[in-house]
Amino acid sequence: MSLRSLALLSLCVFLTACNKINQENYSQIKSGMTKVEVEKLLGAPTDCSGALGMSSCTWGDEKTFISVQYAGDKVLMYSGQGLK
Repeated sequence: MSLRSLALLSLCVFLTACNKINQENYSQIKSGMTKVEVEKLLGAPTDCSGALGMSSCTWGDEKTFISVQYAGDKVLMYSGQGLK
């Protein structure tokens, strides 16, 4: 195996291991958690929006994502798709 192939393989393994958008982390989200607790688990969200004390944040992309809806600072509902 060439050095270039080995480096590419190592990078792929590293990136997969660093992905926080997975079933294991999704299973740790609970209603009532704070935004800070969720962001500690998943990192910074990809997108957030909200109004009047309600907000929604998403981590990931169109195929693989975790979406969390907050009432104030607390998790109200959450969903995920394409998680492994």
